[in-house]
Amino acid sequence: MIIREYDEVDLDDVLAIWERASRIAHLFLGEDFLRRERDSVANIHLRLAQTWVCLKGATIVGFISLVGNQVGGLFVDPPFQGEGIGRVLVDHARSLHAELELEVFAENTGARRFYERYGFRRIDELIHEETGHPLVRMRLAGA
Repeated sequence: MIIREYDEVDLDDVLAIWERASRIAHLFLGEDFLRRERDSVANIHLRLAQTWVCLKGATIVGFISLVGNQVGGLFVDPPFQGEGIGRVLVDHARSLHAELELEVFAENTGARRFYERYGFRRIDELIHEETGHPLVRMRLAGA
C-alpha cells in the first residue's frame, strides 16, 4: 500500500469511495443529506483539509482528511474494508500529529469500534446541528 497526498485528479475516485462508504455507514442520514454532503465534500471539505489517499496498486482504496489534528473524514472503499487500510491511514495521520481528535456519528457503530480499537477515547457527546443525530467526540492522546 502507498500513501500519497491527494491531488485534484483524484476527486472522482475519492467522491466515489466517500459515497459507497457513506451509503453503508451513514444510511440513517437519508438520501437528501448524503446528496448535499457529497457536494460539500467536493467543493468545501477537500479544499479546506489536507487529504491523503491510500493506493493498492494503482487503485485508490481509501482516504483521510485532516484539518490540523482533527480527522475530518476517514473512508475506505467497502470492498477493501477489513484489510488494514484504515489503520494505515490513521498511522499516517498519527505520524503528522501526536494527538488526534474526531467526531463520529453515534449510530456509526462500525467506525466507533474501529476508533476505540485503535485507542481513541470518548471525550464528549454533542448533537449534529443539521441532522439532529448524536455525535461522539473522540481523542487519541499523544504517546
